[in-house]
Amino acid sequence: MRLWLTMLLLFGRGVVPGVAAAEVGVIKINGVIGPATSGYISRAVEFAGKRNESCLIIELDTPGGLLESTEQIVQSIYASPVPVVVYVTPSGAYAASAGCFITLAADVAVMSPHTTIGRRIPSLSAEAAVPRRREPIR
Repeated sequence: MRLWLTMLLLFGRGVVPGVAAAEVGVIKINGVIGPATSGYISRAVEFAGKRNESCLIIELDTPGGLLESTEQIVQSIYASPVPVVVYVTPSGAYAASAGCFITLAADVAVMSPHTTIGRRIPSLSAEAAVPRRREPIR
């Protein structure tokens, strides 16, 4: 994974002689996922497609957010005409809750050292949250 990203960055910046530079889109998401984030990512995906960029890199650090917005983002990534790379960064960043789904929807998922993916807070199942009656209802 690290090698792929390194190669992408080297070729994308024209560091390797004789290789044309690739156009790569980069956006940063730092905070809670909501309707504004969903719109921002959707527009970035659309823009990357119109510019025929090699890929769109989403730098992500989020504690999570709204389910509806997350679903819209995932659908935008699935429908993207260009590959989408989700890069959980910087060191210490989270891709928690909604961020986990966004990362898993990407064509390529990359994480900086010392980052976290997954749920941050354990949740009770519906069965555990509803108290059981000891006697049957008649």
